[in-house]
Amino acid sequence: MAKKFSIHHFCVVVMAMAALCGYSLRTSAQTLTAANIDEVVKAMTLEEKCHMVLGRGMHFNDDAKFPGTAGSTFSVARLGIPETYCADSQQGLRMNATRAWDHNDYYPTDFVASMTLASTWDREAAFKVGQGIGNEVREFGLDWILSPAMNLIRNPLCGRNHEYYSEDPYLSGTIGAGYVLGVQSEGTAACPKHFVANNQETNRNNNISQVSQRALREIYLKAFEIMVKESDPWTIMTSYNKLNGPYAVQNYELLTTIVRDEWGWKGMYVSDWNAGDDAVAAMLAGNDMLQPGQDKQYEAILAAAKDGKLPMEVLDANVKRILEYVIKTHNFKGYKYSNEPNLKAHAKVVREVGADGIVLLKNSGILPLAGKKVALFGCTSYDWISGGSGFGGTSVGHYTVSLIEGLRSAGYEVYKPLIGIYTQHLAAEEKRLFPNGRPPFSLMPPARADEKQFTAEELSAAIEGSDVAIISLGRKSGEAADRSEADFYLKDGEKELIKAVSEAYHAKGKKVVVLLDICSPIDVASWQDQIDALVCTWQGGQESGFSVADVLSGKVNPSGKLPMTFQINYGDAYADKNFPANVDDKTLGAMFMWGYNKDQAPKDRQPQKDIDFTNYEEDIYVGYRYFDSFGKPVAYPFGFGLSYTTFEYDDLEVEEEDGVYTIKVDVKNTGKRAGRNVVELFVAAPNSKKLNKPEKELRNYAKTKLLQPGEEETVTMTVKTSDLASFNEKASAWKTDAGVYTFMICSSANDVEAKATAKVKAWTQKVHNVMKPNVKLNVLKR
Repeated sequence: MAKKFSIHHFCVVVMAMAALCGYSLRTSAQTLTAANIDEVVKAMTLEEKCHMVLGRGMHFNDDAKFPGTAGSTFSVARLGIPETYCADSQQGLRMNATRAWDHNDYYPTDFVASMTLASTWDREAAFKVGQGIGNEVREFGLDWILSPAMNLIRNPLCGRNHEYYSEDPYLSGTIGAGYVLGVQSEGTAACPKHFVANNQETNRNNNISQVSQRALREIYLKAFEIMVKESDPWTIMTSYNKLNGPYAVQNYELLTTIVRDEWGWKGMYVSDWNAGDDAVAAMLAGNDMLQPGQDKQYEAILAAAKDGKLPMEVLDANVKRILEYVIKTHNFKGYKYSNEPNLKAHAKVVREVGADGIVLLKNSGILPLAGKKVALFGCTSYDWISGGSGFGGTSVGHYTVSLIEGLRSAGYEVYKPLIGIYTQHLAAEEKRLFPNGRPPFSLMPPARADEKQFTAEELSAAIEGSDVAIISLGRKSGEAADRSEADFYLKDGEKELIKAVSEAYHAKGKKVVVLLDICSPIDVASWQDQIDALVCTWQGGQESGFSVADVLSGKVNPSGKLPMTFQINYGDAYADKNFPANVDDKTLGAMFMWGYNKDQAPKDRQPQKDIDFTNYEEDIYVGYRYFDSFGKPVAYPFGFGLSYTTFEYDDLEVEEEDGVYTIKVDVKNTGKRAGRNVVELFVAAPNSKKLNKPEKELRNYAKTKLLQPGEEETVTMTVKTSDLASFNEKASAWKTDAGVYTFMICSSANDVEAKATAKVKAWTQKVHNVMKPNVKLNVLKR
C-alpha cells in the first residue's frame, strides 16, 4: 500500500505530458471508438500495453483530481484513450469531502449498509440504492464504483460482514444483481467483489481457502454466477486470498475456465489493491488489470512479453477487455459532470430502504410505541453507527441523523437529563480511548465506549420522566481483521445495563425496547427474555435516525427479514470450527504487515490452521443449510421477521411447462395495519438426507406491495429444473435428480406456511473438472 512515486507512474506522467505538448511517441491515425478497438490495440506500443494493464496509483493526495479515491486507469492521449477514475465503497462514493484551495464541498450520500439492504428482500430496493450510487459517481466526475461486495456471510465474526449480503447464495446473488443493474443504469461501471471465497480478513493476503468443488460451485461461486447472469457487470474484482492453491487473482481455472468459458462473461477483471504475488501469472490467468500498479509489476510484464513468457495474444486480450470497459465510461464519452447530484432524492431512498431493512425480532405488544416520552439508554443511542469501517464501509457523508433527532421528528419527547449524562460520559470515554485524538480513517473499527451504569436514584428519575426505555447496543466491523469470539457476546457493562434498566422499569409496570445497531449477528438468546421488544435496525446510513423512528412509531410497518441466521452461541455453526475467532492482536498485526511485505515473514514459520489455511469442512452446510438439516436450534432463523400486522397464505399452485415451474400463492393481510410481506420459496429435494442434500433451500422470493387490511395479492414466482441441481463431483456435472419435490411457502427457514409437490424430471449439465482442493478435506455429510 506504499504511496511512493514509482518508475511506472513516472512513465505514465511523461507519456501524458508528451501528448499534451503535441508530441506523439508513435505516429498513428487511430483514435479509440467502439468499432476499432482491435486496431487501437495493434497501434499501441508494447510499453503502452504494459502500462495499460496497471493502475496509476491511489489518489489519496490533496493534489489528485479526485482526492481520497481509489485510483484510475492509464491514458494514451494520441489514441484517444482517456484516464478513467474509480472509487470505493459499498455504501456510496468514498472521496474527500473537501479539497485544497476549493471553497466547495463534495459530500456524497451515505447509503445503507449491505446487510440492511439484503434484509429488505427487495430487488427494487437494491436497484434504487445502486442507481443512486451510480448517479453520484457520474455527477462527481468518476466512472467506476468498486462494489458490490458479494462474499457470503460464512461466519458472524468476519470483519467485512457489514459489506456482505447474506449466508445464502440466491439472496446474495439477486440483491447483488439488483444493485449492479442500478449502478450501470446510470452509465457507471459496477465492480462486484471479492472473487471468491474471501470469507475472512485474518491474513487475507496469504490465507488459502480450501473448499470442495461442490461447495465452491453450489455456495460460493453460485452467488456470483447468479449476479453475473442477471446483471452482466462491466468489471469484477478478484480477491486477496488463495483458493485451493493459487491466488484467486492468478487462477486460470477460476477466472477463465469457469467464468468466461462456462458462464459466458466478457467483462474486465481487476485485482484487489496489491493482491497476488506474480503479475505475469495474473495476466495469463485472465486478470486484466492490476491495481494500484507497481514498478516491479510493470518490469515483470514487459520482460515476459519481450521474451515470450507472456504471449502477445494474451496481453492484447487483457488490453482489449480494458478498452471495452473504457468506451462505456463517462470520461470517454466526455460527460460534463455537475458536482451536484440530487442528494435530497437520494436521502429519501436511504430513509425508505433503511426502514424497510429493519427486522422486528420480538414484540410483546409495546410496538409501535404509544407513549410519547422515551428514555434512551446505551452509548449507541447517542453515538449511532451508520455503517462499517474500512474502504467498504460508510462513505464520507456530511451527517448522520441521530436517534434523538429521529424520535423527536416523530413526535417523541426524549428524556433530557440522560442526554446530559451521556454527553459527559462519552466525552470522558473519548479522552480515555483516544488521548491523541481519533484517527481520521481506520481500516479496523475504533474502540467503543464502555457502558455507563446508573444509580437507583438516576433510574427512578428516568422512569418518572418517561413512558418507555429504549436501550441501544452497537457493533461495528471493518477490514483487515476479524472480530473476536468475545465480541459475539454482550460485554459485562451491557449485560448489567439491560438487567438494571429492565428490572427497574418492569417494577413500575413500564416496558423496555432494545435496538441492535449491529454489523452482524450477536448473542440475543441469553438476555432477550428480560426485555419486551427487540428490533434489529442494522446500519442504515445517513438517515438512520429517521428510519428507526419511522418503524418505532408505526409510520412504517416493519417488513425486513433476516438474511442470515442468529445462532444461540458462537460455536453452534459447523463453520465456526474453522475460523480465526481468537487470534491475538500481535499475530493479527504481523499477518497484516506480512500480507503487504511478504519478504518480512519468517522463512521457517509453520502454517497455522485458520490463519494460513482455512478448511471449509462444513462444505455446503453454511448458515440455515446446517441448522435446518441437522436439527440444531437457533435464536432466530434465516428469513425471520415480524410485522405489526398478520398475513395468510392460500391457494398455492405449482405448474410446470418446458422445465419451468410457476408457483402462485395468494397473500392476504389479515391484520389491522397496512403492511408488506416477503414470500419465501424454499424447495426440498426427495431423499435429501440419503443424497446428502440440505433439508430445503431458498429458490426464489417476492415482496408484496403495501397491502391494506383485508387486501389480497397473488404472488407469482418461477423456478427452473436446472435451479434445483446439485453439483456431482465424480461426474463433474450439475444434476437434478428425478422425483417428487416439495415447494414450500415460508415466513422463515423454520416456518412453513403452505406447501405443494410436483414431479421433476432428471437434468444434467457437464462442466469442466477444475478447482479441486489441494488437500483432502474431511467435509460434513448428513
